[in-house]
Amino acid sequence: MLKVEKTAIEGVLLITPKRLSDARGFFVESYNAERFRAAGIADVFVQDNHSLSVEAGTVRGLHYQAPPRAQAKLVRVIKGSIIDVAVDARTKSPTYGKHVRALLSAENGMQLLAPVGCLHGFATLEPMTEVAYKVSDFYSAAHDGGVFWNDPALAIDWGIDPARAVVSEKDAKAVSFAEFRSPF
Repeated sequence: MLKVEKTAIEGVLLITPKRLSDARGFFVESYNAERFRAAGIADVFVQDNHSLSVEAGTVRGLHYQAPPRAQAKLVRVIKGSIIDVAVDARTKSPTYGKHVRALLSAENGMQLLAPVGCLHGFATLEPMTEVAYKVSDFYSAAHDGGVFWNDPALAIDWGIDPARAVVSEKDAKAVSFAEFRSPF
């Protein structure tokens, strides 16, 4: 059983799989292609990624992969918690440039589906946070891109102090949203 919630951006979904708990802990079927299809989610995932962020306040994003290697992402937290963000980058969308943010944690078990055409990123709220996500196409360096995570034009509340954010050199040098030329 899946709880699927629509958000303000078409195709961005919050998904909560049923969790079976007892004295030993819990069991959850985090992904089942048949159940996802039955819920109207048709993406076929081909690669699993897993990241560890040592420090709270680590930001990864805002990333995308351009067509023909564009990716949908299904994101969940294995340990810790994050603010997860999807920004609509589909030029013909009525919500172009708008974003959805959600608190995902190991405790709440929620997942975020960022469809093709959305920028994606997250900020860790706890040290030693582990994030796992499925993608619908294989990684391609030639199609990889990013937008500056803290662009004032996007007005994203990452839930962290931006001055103390831990960011990769690549993400720190990403283009602004105004400079971004969407391939979607």
